[in-house]
Amino acid sequence: MHELNISQWVNEYGDQLYRYALPRVSDSEIAKDLVQDTFLAAWRNVDKYKGEASEKNWLFTILKNKIIDYYRKASTRNEERISDVNEDAYYFNDDGHWSEKAAPNDWGVDYNEPINQKEFYEIVEKCKKKLKEIQNAVFSMKYLEGYESEEICKELNITPSNYWVLLHRAKVQLRACLEKNWFIQ
Repeated sequence: MHELNISQWVNEYGDQLYRYALPRVSDSEIAKDLVQDTFLAAWRNVDKYKGEASEKNWLFTILKNKIIDYYRKASTRNEERISDVNEDAYYFNDDGHWSEKAAPNDWGVDYNEPINQKEFYEIVEKCKKKLKEIQNAVFSMKYLEGYESEEICKELNITPSNYWVLLHRAKVQLRACLEKNWFIQ
């Protein structure tokens, strides 16, 4: 049996877990709560830990599940099913890429510059906070977590058409927010 160092979890992994959770939920208090829930769940289930993964990986796995649970609850808590796909449909083609008529402007940003990168991601986080919880969940799971569409639908208990509408609307709203707050037209 692997000897766990429970008393050191917060010091060793707390900041890393928080930095992982924050961009995925876009709210520092929720991220803190999820990390705290992660430690609590791990402590409660310490007798089930088999040592097959490192302590750190085990905690991150618990946190990932807590994030999914958070979004699953959010999807049933305050979102109705969306059936109207026509709104803003001209932005994207059938493959989900920007259409030629609505393609973003050349924003002239050098993303290799560290200051630009930091400022850009700060604006992205502010813009993500403006999304509805379910939109943020779908966007984060797709583009930050790398989940497949089918997995997202299953985890959030949404239909594929609802998924695509939510993702579409998240992209449109993020684009508008970025163009307003970051890029000079």
